[in-house]
Amino acid sequence: MCRLFGLHAGTETVKATFWLLKATDSLSVQSHRAPDGTGIGVFNGQDTPTVSKQPMAAWQDADFACSAKTLEGTKFLAHVRYASTGGHTTENTHPFEQDGRLFAHNGVVHGLAELEARIAECGGTGLVRGQTDSERMFALVTAEVRRNGGDVGGGVVAAMAWIAGNLPVYSLNFILATATELWALRYPEAHQLHVLERCAGGHDGGTLQAGSQGIQAHCKDLMDKESVVVASEPMDADPGWRLLAPGEMLHVDSGLGVTSSLPLPPQPAHRLALADLEPAAAASQHPIGG
Repeated sequence: MCRLFGLHAGTETVKATFWLLKATDSLSVQSHRAPDGTGIGVFNGQDTPTVSKQPMAAWQDADFACSAKTLEGTKFLAHVRYASTGGHTTENTHPFEQDGRLFAHNGVVHGLAELEARIAECGGTGLVRGQTDSERMFALVTAEVRRNGGDVGGGVVAAMAWIAGNLPVYSLNFILATATELWALRYPEAHQLHVLERCAGGHDGGTLQAGSQGIQAHCKDLMDKESVVVASEPMDADPGWRLLAPGEMLHVDSGLGVTSSLPLPPQPAHRLALADLEPAAAASQHPIGG
């Protein structure tokens, strides 16, 4: 399955070289098991993010290694892709950027023709460049944010509620980042998503230690700084890791304040099971350890 990683460090600029390259099961190492694309998006104090992504495994990509060593910022959004829809192209590689926001998704949505019609109805024509369900989800979010006068949270809820009520859904798990805020959704329960609200210094002296099967982290820059981390699985032994409830939407504001809501119905109106997916898509959705 794809893996998601988001880091909000408030207004502090940090690097994340270790979790991208050097951890026991880093993003680069993990790309051996999810080889269809790797991307990193970073906000470094500007409204427009820096994005580095390639439709290949991170361990094969010299540009990825260079970016991982040099990128620094206040928000990170990283994704390892195991393709379910769309070819292996840069346009189909996460994270996607629209209106100065970044988005990465783990899951499957069917009914793309209906989704495209809804995007056009909401004024989002021209936002989509690739073939993925994920970018179309994001385009609907972007269109709804515009219709909501720039209210990102309101746009996210409007878009996800329409998808959950009208399209066949396996999983809508995503992370969305702006220059100042971060949103994450786990919906419904098919895939896990965890959050760590990490105080300055952490529980063990300040490092994020490798120790599980997913994207890993070890950031000395965070030793004495608060941060919020969202990931497909816990990345160290910190007891503060919490599994989001099915349907939970997380919001991290500019001051690292964290709030949660349950804005969607308990289940999508048209719930997809793993057996309903095409073989390639089903293979991409097996859970961690599966």
